[in-house]
Amino acid sequence: MRRIFALLLLACGCGPRGAAPDAGTQVTFAAAADEAAGALGRYYYAGGAWNGCVPSDQCYTDDVDWGADSMTDTLFLRWEEAPDAGEAPMLRALGDNAEVWPACNLPSCGLLSDVPSWDSVALSRIYTVTRDGGALARAESDFAMVDESNAFALGACPAIDYQQAGAADGGNELKTLETDSNYVKAALLLWEETSERAYLDKAAAKYAAIRRYFLDPEVPLYTAFVFDDGGSCWQLPRRFFASVNGNLIWAGVHLAAATGDGGYLADAVATGGAVARDLNDSSGLYDEMQSEFDVVEPLVEGMEELAKQGQDFARDWILTNATAARASRTPQGIFGRHLDGPPPRQAVTEWESNGGFALAFAAASLAPGAPVAPDPFWASAAFVDAGFSDPPFSLSFRGRGIALVGTIGDVCCKPGHARVLVDGTETFDETGIWQNASPTQTSLPGSILFAWRWPDAGSHTLDFEPGAYDPHEGGSYLHLTGYEVVP
Repeated sequence: MRRIFALLLLACGCGPRGAAPDAGTQVTFAAAADEAAGALGRYYYAGGAWNGCVPSDQCYTDDVDWGADSMTDTLFLRWEEAPDAGEAPMLRALGDNAEVWPACNLPSCGLLSDVPSWDSVALSRIYTVTRDGGALARAESDFAMVDESNAFALGACPAIDYQQAGAADGGNELKTLETDSNYVKAALLLWEETSERAYLDKAAAKYAAIRRYFLDPEVPLYTAFVFDDGGSCWQLPRRFFASVNGNLIWAGVHLAAATGDGGYLADAVATGGAVARDLNDSSGLYDEMQSEFDVVEPLVEGMEELAKQGQDFARDWILTNATAARASRTPQGIFGRHLDGPPPRQAVTEWESNGGFALAFAAASLAPGAPVAPDPFWASAAFVDAGFSDPPFSLSFRGRGIALVGTIGDVCCKPGHARVLVDGTETFDETGIWQNASPTQTSLPGSILFAWRWPDAGSHTLDFEPGAYDPHEGGSYLHLTGYEVVP
């Protein structure tokens, strides 16, 4: 039986939330980028590695895979925006500390394909800044680890790679676009640095395979997951990760420049337009559905590339979301995952925070002298301490915004998700809330699991439905410990 929770704001007795630093002070985007660079270096950078979360004592430090690599790429965006600001030595140290991945061939390989693909991209960025031949050699080696392996290009659709080596035989059927979109990006970066035609040809071939298997049949967005059982391949629909869609926007722009084929650019514009049109809350701000299991920095890169191509919608997307993200910072200047949400209440991981930092640097690159309008949206939010779980249930309230609070990795650390309907309509990205996914392999209580804004106050209802089982996300799970509402 469905349960209904009604929120009466006047009965809450909760005080307003503290404002983020300088939330009410107007600065330029260039000054905001300087603030962000200071916080990034002070709290996340760990001398050739990255803190997995802040406070740093709650997670490990690392320099591999998408959490750390997205921070390295974010630092690269800062270098592009302000080349003399002092980030080059940090990037050099990250390159010196990079993991060296061995060749991976069956029957002995037990590695993942997406990790060296992410690493190759980050190392190419480091080479662009430092011109350190060792960084370029490792970028090429990481790319070759996947490209030359016999462990991933298997199954019924071998043109796209399994995430796990020999996965069809091991029972894991997942093919993730994290691998293949980064393969394309890595190959294009190596083409641009070496002029070796083979890299461009490999990028174009993989891009075509991605369009065949990962592109949604109805909208120009890419789902992150395909399953291949060795006999057939099928999508997990509408898992529109920021990372993979951003990579493919970026790839479309760069493939068009390399080949002269305008069709690639048209693809990129279509995907970017769909992001700006469809992956938003009711106020028009980007809404990230993955809770933690994704990174937003590549999407910022992709939209910045489109803005530089004269696409005004992409420029507006960056500046609007960069402005909103300033209200999602902690008192230390750490950005939260949900750009339309309040400042985080507890620890913030590198997966969650990179998007806000990247937006600050991209906005400064596009409009350095433009003022950032204050956005104290969440300053008047009231918190309600109320635990409920096990969909289906509904939450009704009156207000302009809501943020749901719970523990990321509540039952650590992957299976368990739920569908979310906002005023009767399911979120466009059908991930909803994937609460138990935690790449840090750590339970993080007090996390923001979901945020949504409306342009005006009104009566609203969130419906939570059980998550349908799939082999990657598992079955249904949702456990909320409270929520914040802006009246």
